[in-house]
Amino acid sequence: MPAPPPPPDESPTEMLPAGRHARPARTPEEKRAEWRRKVLAHLPFLAVMVVVAIGFTRIGMQHWREGTTELGVALLVAGALRASLTRTAAGLLAVRSRRVDIVTYVLFGLVVVAVSLTITGGPLAYR
Repeated sequence: MPAPPPPPDESPTEMLPAGRHARPARTPEEKRAEWRRKVLAHLPFLAVMVVVAIGFTRIGMQHWREGTTELGVALLVAGALRASLTRTAAGLLAVRSRRVDIVTYVLFGLVVVAVSLTITGGPLAYR
């Protein structure tokens, strides 16, 4: 029969001197490099979101056909970025496998653009 574990106050832990950390402090250059990596990882997603924001702004300005076309273009841009960038460089655009992401973005983008260009009138059309 194995020995019971020691009580929590007797557990073996390594005590570091006061004011010391297990990992040395990062230099300002290392902090800048890490920040740069994090920002670059989100730029493709930010680019797509800028196009989406422009599309929603156009929809809010009563130009719903142009706005929905721009939403479809945002999906096509996401597909192109996902196709051309690595998984880590694509950042938040990389949701599933590369092939599934590209097919999904491009297919939905084409459908949204096709629907927005073929609908006549629409709910906000003047009669």
